[in-house]
Amino acid sequence: MEMKKRINLELRNRAPEEVTELVLDNCLCVNGEIEGLNDTFKKLEFLSMANVELSSLARLPSLNKLRKLELSDNIISGGLEVLAEKCPNLTYLNLSGNKIKDLSTVEALQNLKNLKSLDLFNCEITNLEDYRESIFELLQQITYLDGFDQEDNEAPDSEEEEEDGDEDDEEEEEDEAGPPGEYEEEEEEEEDDDEDEDEAGSELGEGEEEVGLSYLMKEEIQVNRQFLCALKINYLGIGPSTINSELCRHLTVVPNSGV
Repeated sequence: MEMKKRINLELRNRAPEEVTELVLDNCLCVNGEIEGLNDTFKKLEFLSMANVELSSLARLPSLNKLRKLELSDNIISGGLEVLAEKCPNLTYLNLSGNKIKDLSTVEALQNLKNLKSLDLFNCEITNLEDYRESIFELLQQITYLDGFDQEDNEAPDSEEEEEDGDEDDEEEEEDEAGPPGEYEEEEEEEEDDDEDEDEAGSELGEGEEEVGLSYLMKEEIQVNRQFLCALKINYLGIGPSTINSELCRHLTVVPNSGV
């Protein structure tokens, strides 16, 4: 399938300005040139054109937001200066499996100031003596060459690095905030304690009120009973010693009238 048709297929009814990633691997470049790709892909950040028989970058459109460019397994032998002009913000460039032979060809990448990772694996240039030392000296902005830095430390996978970063952030937030639900449980326990205290207080208050009323009523009854007995004694003109105990027992108890 030709590149132009492949691009239309990959769009999937989307507008070019909405696309951020575009994979055109294994399609066919007519005459070894890019076709169907233009500067309407303003948001494109990742572009892959691996094994498309590409030999020239002359028709590469301006892609200012492009960060990663895959051009492996093509027949590119030069013209890399176009990249700095059309894709000034590249951080990753894969040219492995192309026809790049000497340092002068790679020198054009010095103008890619944001370039951090360059892959030239399976290019003839890798057969040069002191190849790695020469590339790191020529392109001092890069950190990784063919997947390794100058100390032979492997480049981290970008997706794994982002996931690890997110996990670390989550762990830090959990450490600061404490275990999930800890504060909620403490608040619930405090609320339960307050409710228990309120209930205990209300029960105690009601009990005291009941005891107080009962006591007052009994005292009032006792006072009224004694008062009526005294009146009866005075009225009959008899002494207390001769009063039949049954007399006071059968006296009518009346509420205190304030006398």
